[in-house]
Amino acid sequence: MKQKTHKTPNKYVQSFKAYVLDTLAWAYMALVAYKVIYEKIIIDERYPEFTWNQPLLALYIGLAIAAVLFFTKFSLGRGMFGLLKYDENESPTSQPFAWIGYLLILLTFITGFYSSQVSLKEFLSESGLEGAKRIFKALFNPNWGIFEEGLFAAIETIYMAFIATAVAIPIAFLLGFFAARNLMNSNPVLFFCYNALRAFLNISRSIEPLVWAIIFSVWVGIGPFSGMLALCIHSIASLTKQYSEQIESIDDGPIEAITATGAHPIQIVWFGVVPQIVLPYLSYTIYRWDINVRMATVIGLVGGGGIGNLLMQYQGQARWNEVGMLVILIAAIVWTMDWASSKLREALK
Repeated sequence: MKQKTHKTPNKYVQSFKAYVLDTLAWAYMALVAYKVIYEKIIIDERYPEFTWNQPLLALYIGLAIAAVLFFTKFSLGRGMFGLLKYDENESPTSQPFAWIGYLLILLTFITGFYSSQVSLKEFLSESGLEGAKRIFKALFNPNWGIFEEGLFAAIETIYMAFIATAVAIPIAFLLGFFAARNLMNSNPVLFFCYNALRAFLNISRSIEPLVWAIIFSVWVGIGPFSGMLALCIHSIASLTKQYSEQIESIDDGPIEAITATGAHPIQIVWFGVVPQIVLPYLSYTIYRWDINVRMATVIGLVGGGGIGNLLMQYQGQARWNEVGMLVILIAAIVWTMDWASSKLREALK
């Protein structure tokens, strides 16, 4: 195992990173100020034209502003990388560079507000409220005649989530060690494997189970099997990330002690790492099953089987009383799973 070393950051490298950060921050603010503040708010253009010259121009503006302000107290990059000197009794959040960060957050909030097309006028419109009232009225008058059909679909959902989690656990358990930076940085080959695996996991996690369910419903056909595969793939990626992060946060003391005895790397992992991660692993796994049960109802909407599939059928026919019955069953499952998983996690402490 590689011993931890504390290297002094190279001042020139840090300065370069700070300048890049300043440039990107100002470029982002220039682009947002033009596209949102000017085009959306000031001249109220509904569908503003976009060309790739606009972000390029914003980058040039960012380079120029960063060059002017880089050696002042308004350099966000120098502040973030600890290159600015100020009174230690003062809070970093009250420094001039922090106000650039606040401006960045404010512009991001405004952009998000307009990108999401938030509209109180539409939210409180008479026709919208009337439609919502009609649906809620039907939901609170469920059709108990489909209780048996919904119950069997719910049981199918629970088993689908269970199998997906059970298959994912051993795979994620092994991959977790290869995705832990502190175990894989001892030589270039292992470190390459670590980076390749992390990249693969990030790509897998970025594809939502809903998309995986669509892919597998085409691959193996519509039904619970495609839903199980979708949940399994996403569970492997998510659990591996959680497991590896738990390994990265363990105490190095036992590892160093076992390493000093000349133990084999596998013995070091087994006796120095595993005892420290067993309980968090169990907690993460139970929580993942809880998530999979809830997610299984969603992927059913795209052919993943279970109660979600039934929900889609009745929703497509606007049979809201039947939808109300299924919502009650889903709520009962989620509540039961939440209660059971919290009790299990409590017992494991």
